[in-house]
Amino acid sequence: MAKRRRERPGPSGFLVVDKPSGMTSHDVVDAARRWLGTRRVGHLGTLDPQATGVLPLAIRDATKLIPFVEGGAKEYVGAIRLGARTDTLDRDGTVLERFEGALPDEAAVRAALTRFEGDILQTPPMYSAVKVQGVPLHKLARRGEQVEREPRGVRVERFALLRYEPPLAQIEVVCSPGTYVRSLAADVGEALGCGAYLDSLRRTRSGPFGLEQAAPFETLEQEAAAGKIAERLVPEVEALGLPVLSLGDEEARRVANGSDLAVPRTRFPDGPGTRVAVQGADGRLLAVMELHPDYRLRPLRVLPPPAA
Repeated sequence: MAKRRRERPGPSGFLVVDKPSGMTSHDVVDAARRWLGTRRVGHLGTLDPQATGVLPLAIRDATKLIPFVEGGAKEYVGAIRLGARTDTLDRDGTVLERFEGALPDEAAVRAALTRFEGDILQTPPMYSAVKVQGVPLHKLARRGEQVEREPRGVRVERFALLRYEPPLAQIEVVCSPGTYVRSLAADVGEALGCGAYLDSLRRTRSGPFGLEQAAPFETLEQEAAAGKIAERLVPEVEALGLPVLSLGDEEARRVANGSDLAVPRTRFPDGPGTRVAVQGADGRLLAVMELHPDYRLRPLRVLPPPAA
């Protein structure tokens, strides 16, 4: 068996891509691997091929921090087209039914949207990456198969109508990770009795990452060719958004080896459960740690030392 070539060391951090329509999230991950010369690239939640906007990628050691930054709310703007249903719940699908009657007025649309705010149960669509017995649902759907899917709890903080020009309803959504906006669009159509599907979608925020940090795909291609793409990386400490604890050399060595750390109570007024980003004197992130009731910081994740 051939040995995998060892990667050259390189910068870690988060790359925020403004994903274009027509590309899958995995297409963007593959491009980032090429841009930065590493296989260690992970995303913080996929976007459908037709959708655009914020797609954060974790690069190298930042992949180990994904669980600490991926749980924040997602924010979107988009459009729902009333008057038809499709098999994929969006404009890329086949139209299954068209509604011939008069479309609902603006008040009815606003009322329908608010019905889906709060904690709701949502069944993953057949055209999704959710796996059943190890097989992605979208593969089963393309074979014409329908399978039972377990509803999942999600939270919709905001589902607002920005503008209504029938048949298009411009919307804004703030929701928990794992929410399918396509499903929300289809559910609104059912509630209104006229059918609906998602016509367009743009993600404007994913947890701590927003459009203000995102760069277009074409720009990143150019910066990679010029050797400047590493300048785009959001530092890990910035992305975590945690209080920062800087250590001297001896304490830093102990933390790097997985040891806990005693701290004075006065340093942590919020008490046990506080999480901190711990860095060495050189500013490199060493670990994410959590304060326990005995006022010792214990590591949740220790990052490896730089490769030689």
